[in-house]
Amino acid sequence: MRGILLGMTLKSHIPLWLRAPRNSLFVLLAVLLLACIGWLAPVQLPVVLYKAALIALAAALGYWLDRALFPYARPDSFLWRDWRKGTNEPEGDVDFPIAHAQYMSAYCAAQLRRAIVVGCVVLGVATGL
Repeated sequence: MRGILLGMTLKSHIPLWLRAPRNSLFVLLAVLLLACIGWLAPVQLPVVLYKAALIALAAALGYWLDRALFPYARPDSFLWRDWRKGTNEPEGDVDFPIAHAQYMSAYCAAQLRRAIVVGCVVLGVATGL
């Protein structure tokens, strides 16, 4: 509806480059850089994989640390209904709305808090490398 009001028309076919996952370019770039490291310095490949594994572990640890420290202030607790049950909104509508407008600042604070906790844990692990 909004696209029609703005004079845009919807395409019947979505190009492949728009259907690819959002991070496809970054995955392709990472694989290319990993291949370059393997070609230039193959001895460093285990080190790179080890560091990447530690960063991934730190991100997961930071997420679970946030869940453990703030069990009653999870960002998804401010949504109208449980997101895990799926959605049935019409196209272009909000998938998972905030329960009440007055909770918007608390929802944003919970999102920022989680990002800060995860980011600090990742930075802490990364500086130890």
